[in-house]
Amino acid sequence: MSKNLYISEKPSVAQEFAKALKEDFKKRDGYMESENSYVTWCVGHLVTMSYPETYDAALKRWSLETIPFMPKEYRYEVIPSVSKQFAVVKGLLNREDVGCIYVCTDSGREGEYIYRLVDQMAKVPGNKARRRVWIDSQTEEEILRGIREAKPLTAYDNLASAAYLRAKEDYLMGINFSRVLTLKYGQSVTNYLKGEKRAAISVGRVMTCVLGMVVRREREIRDFVKTPFYRVLNTLEASGRTFDGEFRAVEGSKYYNSPLLYKENGFSERISAEKLIEELIDREPVFIEKQENGKNSYSDMMKAEENLFAEITNLEKKKENKNPPLLFNLAELQNECSRIFKISPDETLKITQELYEKKLVTYPRTDARVLSTAVAKEIHKNIGGLRNFVTVRDYASEVMDKKSYQNIAKTRYVNDKQITDHYAIIPTGQGFQALGSLSPTAVKVYEIIARRFLSIFYPPAVYQKISLTTKQKTESFFTSFRVLLDEGYLKVVTNSFDKRKEASIEANSQNKEGKEEEEESVDSSFLEVVKNLKKGMLLPVKAMSIKEGETAPPKRYNSGSMILAMENAGQLIEDEELRAQIKGSGIGTSATRAEILNKLVKIDYLMLNKKTQIITPSILGEMIYDVVNSSIKSLLNAELTASWEKGLTMVSEGQITEEEYMGKLEGFVGRMTNGVKGLENQYNLKQYFDSISAFYKKK
Repeated sequence: MSKNLYISEKPSVAQEFAKALKEDFKKRDGYMESENSYVTWCVGHLVTMSYPETYDAALKRWSLETIPFMPKEYRYEVIPSVSKQFAVVKGLLNREDVGCIYVCTDSGREGEYIYRLVDQMAKVPGNKARRRVWIDSQTEEEILRGIREAKPLTAYDNLASAAYLRAKEDYLMGINFSRVLTLKYGQSVTNYLKGEKRAAISVGRVMTCVLGMVVRREREIRDFVKTPFYRVLNTLEASGRTFDGEFRAVEGSKYYNSPLLYKENGFSERISAEKLIEELIDREPVFIEKQENGKNSYSDMMKAEENLFAEITNLEKKKENKNPPLLFNLAELQNECSRIFKISPDETLKITQELYEKKLVTYPRTDARVLSTAVAKEIHKNIGGLRNFVTVRDYASEVMDKKSYQNIAKTRYVNDKQITDHYAIIPTGQGFQALGSLSPTAVKVYEIIARRFLSIFYPPAVYQKISLTTKQKTESFFTSFRVLLDEGYLKVVTNSFDKRKEASIEANSQNKEGKEEEEESVDSSFLEVVKNLKKGMLLPVKAMSIKEGETAPPKRYNSGSMILAMENAGQLIEDEELRAQIKGSGIGTSATRAEILNKLVKIDYLMLNKKTQIITPSILGEMIYDVVNSSIKSLLNAELTASWEKGLTMVSEGQITEEEYMGKLEGFVGRMTNGVKGLENQYNLKQYFDSISAFYKKK
């Protein structure tokens, strides 16, 4: 009798498949068996690429003469620590009574690679049927659907090709570039760090690019010189309420395009700001100095008899809607967890993987932030299940009662074209019995996923935006307010551990860059004041003041913003719409970014503050940056690194062939390696090292 064999990536996943199949399984050593089926598992990778010395024992010794090393045929070997489980899997794959192999490893490029290597090493006969199970969650219904709709494994051959190429790319760049840079510059690095043996220089197509982003940012901060500027404000009164207007040198102003300005809303020198006030109040001002948010603020209190007024020259009122944000992909979730909980991307991934394995959320290693049309049709099941989660049950009940999910397929939250392998991370609406076994942080991560998900079924937050322009003599002052009229989805995403309302813009009186003032959020009672304001009305000026600010250096990356920057080809793009537009142009993948960041910290190239999640380079990291910058500079180019990832996607989509990609890869590795061998730049590098060492000695 022919049996089916189900092979998963982990033992815990194998258990879920066995449960879903509802057969009388007996436990064996490394697998489970029933009358109709076998279920077994890998334990992550069982097979890996062989080191160069496997090809030739002489290659164990690092030498410039033996690189670039680019084998014609790549060799693979079983990882010794998991050889026992490999033997179990190999035996089952080759059993004569196995009629069909169901590949149930993680539904993605890496999961595909894990199985293909096992199949290759086990020498499974080519005529044996293989089908690919592709699922988005580990609920029973999804597992059974995945088995029922499993496609022939050959349908995923392009994805497998991309997986093999990714591994070869990391192998070739890692071995050749690490060896050539270590041989050429390792001793110099060691000498500066006063080590005993030559330091091995570790580089890679993604990790070195990330190192470059952090070092460049740190040096921008280090070289930054603060520039002070001075803003002039008028304090106006209307219906017993006071508010400030900010001077801007717009067209018609005496100071329009004046060299005295730092920017249109600030002067380079305080004396220029004082001169403006003197001109506006027709007397020399008397300032009262006070501290405000750590900065000096100079206010001239007007005398009652002065009767100074400003005329309203423009008044605009308009309503503004703020839609719920798109759903979480892994990068967005990692950024949010870094910001709110101060946990690393690596920890966020581990937690989300645990939530996935306990059937609470869908597949975590996804780049998509939308749902598929098919899922949208059944989404009421996910929402209905959340009525069992106490912190969001009222919102889930409200969505179900109002049936606000019915038209979700017509919104921006459903788009099949924006999904490659998996849709966004959402709650399954199941698995609540597992909540008690989760850590408090894991429960909170689950809660923000649930809140983000439910928010898309709520209306936008509605604001009343008020823009007011007043004029004193020839000079204009600008005021902007925003009043929340209807909180809409904000009531869902706001929670006890994140007090920030996502669509709210707080007052920004410090505005360190001297940019135009953001609108200030005020309470709804201010609307009564605005109702009585009209163009041409004169408002009493109660005070004139100067606020001192200074330009600020760029912000350091934190672990979350770094993941977003990696997703967006080295750009820290905070606008979610723009991020969606350039999706697919990232450095690394959703599955590997946290791991890469973690590796850079482990090898002491980067330092991660666990409390703040702020990332800074170490002295070693800065030296490695200078080594690469002086030799294989293109490794630091985020756009180039992203283009390699884009190329792998093109292979997986069948747009270019494996041979085309491999030809370009080998050409690049060969040119770069031979180029470094011919360099004579140690003197210039010594100067860089001297500068870095001197800086760290001063710290």
